[in-house]
Amino acid sequence: MNYSDSERIAGVLELAGYQKTLSEDNADLIVINACSVRKSAVDRITGNFKKYKKYKKKNPNLKIVLTGCVLESDKGRFEKLFDLVIDIKGIETLPKKLTICHSELDSESAKNNDLTVPIFSKLSTSEIDASGDNKQKILKQVQDDNAQAQDDNAQAQDDKNGIDTLPLVTRNNSDYFHINPQHQNKITAYVPIMTGCNNFCSYCVVPYTRGREKSRSVEEILDEIKDLVKNGYKEIILLGQNVNSYKSQIQNSKSQINSKSQIQNTKYTEITFPMLLELINNIPGDFWIRFLTSHPKDITEELIKTVAECDKCTEYIHLALQSGDDDILKKMNRKYTAKHFLDLIKIIRKHIPEVAITTDVIVGFPTETEEQFQNTAEVMKKVKFDLVYINKYSPREGTESYKMKDDVSWKEKKKRENILTEILKETALENNKKYLGKTIDVLIKKIDDDFIYGKTRSFKNVKMRIKNQESGIEGGEFVKVKITQVNAWGLEREIIK
Repeated sequence: MNYSDSERIAGVLELAGYQKTLSEDNADLIVINACSVRKSAVDRITGNFKKYKKYKKKNPNLKIVLTGCVLESDKGRFEKLFDLVIDIKGIETLPKKLTICHSELDSESAKNNDLTVPIFSKLSTSEIDASGDNKQKILKQVQDDNAQAQDDNAQAQDDKNGIDTLPLVTRNNSDYFHINPQHQNKITAYVPIMTGCNNFCSYCVVPYTRGREKSRSVEEILDEIKDLVKNGYKEIILLGQNVNSYKSQIQNSKSQINSKSQIQNTKYTEITFPMLLELINNIPGDFWIRFLTSHPKDITEELIKTVAECDKCTEYIHLALQSGDDDILKKMNRKYTAKHFLDLIKIIRKHIPEVAITTDVIVGFPTETEEQFQNTAEVMKKVKFDLVYINKYSPREGTESYKMKDDVSWKEKKKRENILTEILKETALENNKKYLGKTIDVLIKKIDDDFIYGKTRSFKNVKMRIKNQESGIEGGEFVKVKITQVNAWGLEREIIK
């Protein structure tokens, strides 16, 4: 979501006349897009402010803005540090608020436009945790939002305290979903289909920073993806805190929805996530579909079958485990068991035999014993993940787990992280060996002087040494690749024309 947020922030500022600079030293505006799920990220935000203070000394006109996922309880101290703290849900108001912010500057200078045009120097810093054919004209009338979304919009409007938004060239309205993003490359596009979360995992602040779940209308999603495909994008990544929960209420009084699952002519019809995937898959063009992220309690066999049947849906699923111990899962408020998770993996591999499965795991959650940690290790060995994002638990103020005693030492958390990393190395290497000698499709992502880099349908990194006959290959191409070497973290090859 951070990448998508940053692209929309850039889109808002670009439309308002801002330009990008390559260096923070030359900037009159620095926007920090924060993911404050973990306390360590919040600590880095405040720690890095010393650096920004040096920039302010060099350029008194510099404005520094903090946005992204920011807890209400953190805003007070951040407002003392930054010139402006703005909710990501109201990012379309940023240009107007910056105008108010800049009004404190020398009025004559501002009138003569003497300022360097403000820009992002870092859209999303690594330091902060992180049109188709007639068949596709499927919707005549779509409700922009359901009743809850309308309430959210009304509340958001109240929160703006009378500050008007600048007019945006958007699809319908001036809110987060409808902002035209400034994509960071011409190959991969992140498309948010929903925002917010209703799950309230005990360690997570997302429901408090992004609010309850709100799904984007199916019509707008399809329109955006049709435009992206028309403009040559090859990898469409659908985003949501829990994409499985996607639902779009549509008013369909005159037309039917054309998909493999024909939906009858009713006044109101609900589009679920599997239906959405079918509709996107039917868009003409040569592109891949990925999605992030899925919650184990909500993923269904219908969704898994849909991924298997849709030729543009890639063989890659990210499914967050977090823990392999039932008692810890209960304390995390995850609402599934280790057995349920393992059963899901069996169903996924039954329908998608070539699938690559990645996950998230938290080590050292409050009260996690050595035995409970070993349960997580055992699940990892059974699943044989292709990649695992391992996080050492850190207390986050505002969450339920913050009330629990953080009783696992940092040293022990690091030890447990290392144990899981070793398990991952073994399973990832074992999985990658299956690619040896095979010829597979690879999407070229990057080319430098010596190597070509790409991704497989299963989201594997591929590194390819450049040969003379490959000089004409460009980023965004699909090529056939014979894998000649593997390691735990990627594949290597020779390109077959």
